[in-house]
Amino acid sequence: MKVLGILGAHQADGVTAKLLQGVLKGAATAAETELINLNDYQLFPDHDNQPNPDLDVLEAKLLEADVWVLAAPTYLGSLSGVMKNFCDCFRNRIARFNAVGEAVPDRFKNKHYVTITDCYAGGVENYLTGVTDATFKTLDKFLTMGGLIKLREIVVTKTWGMTSLTPAKQAECERVGMQAAHKRERDDNTVKRYIQLFFMIAIMALLTMGIEAGIQQFVPLNNFWSYYGVFVIIFYVLLASILHFFTVVKHRRR
Repeated sequence: MKVLGILGAHQADGVTAKLLQGVLKGAATAAETELINLNDYQLFPDHDNQPNPDLDVLEAKLLEADVWVLAAPTYLGSLSGVMKNFCDCFRNRIARFNAVGEAVPDRFKNKHYVTITDCYAGGVENYLTGVTDATFKTLDKFLTMGGLIKLREIVVTKTWGMTSLTPAKQAECERVGMQAAHKRERDDNTVKRYIQLFFMIAIMALLTMGIEAGIQQFVPLNNFWSYYGVFVIIFYVLLASILHFFTVVKHRRR
């Protein structure tokens, strides 16, 4: 079992690096770990008949590792340039592309990953506006294109002037690392999602029926179609609200 940390930050000893080191410290209790700094590599996109030795080295390390831990700060509401450059340069290797240009998971399929970011914005601001969402979404898009399975996100806010992690955040990083090191099974959580979907629908149906019962106290619903129509409208509003939450506010923000 090997856990590979990938640092995509301009500072080798900043908050982002400390978060990554915390995860690797936890993973080291049960797995081999390695940390690579993308600044140590000269990365450029693949071109015909042009050697790309540093990208070859990174590819070999990624193939060898079972879990990838990618850490990059959020700058101006988006992924840091160091990590973005890596994603751009590695895009033709993360997956196989078919005849119509669709990405097909290949050599990295079913590996696992953890993503880490931090930002100057405060916790409340990030929670309400999602400053770090774009960073996580970019990394998720890149990694899931290769068929990797997500384990966890870690975020730290209000990092201006911060020189060390809080004990709680350090403990969280180490705990995530230990969990990642024991993630031997390749499971995309499909069964878990079906169970969550079942309970979500069951709760929504219960809430819908409760709201409808309240409405009947003021507006009688005397036939099947009126009852059915109100049920569908209420259920739709609840479903839309939940889907909005999971598509817009789903990323870890505090």
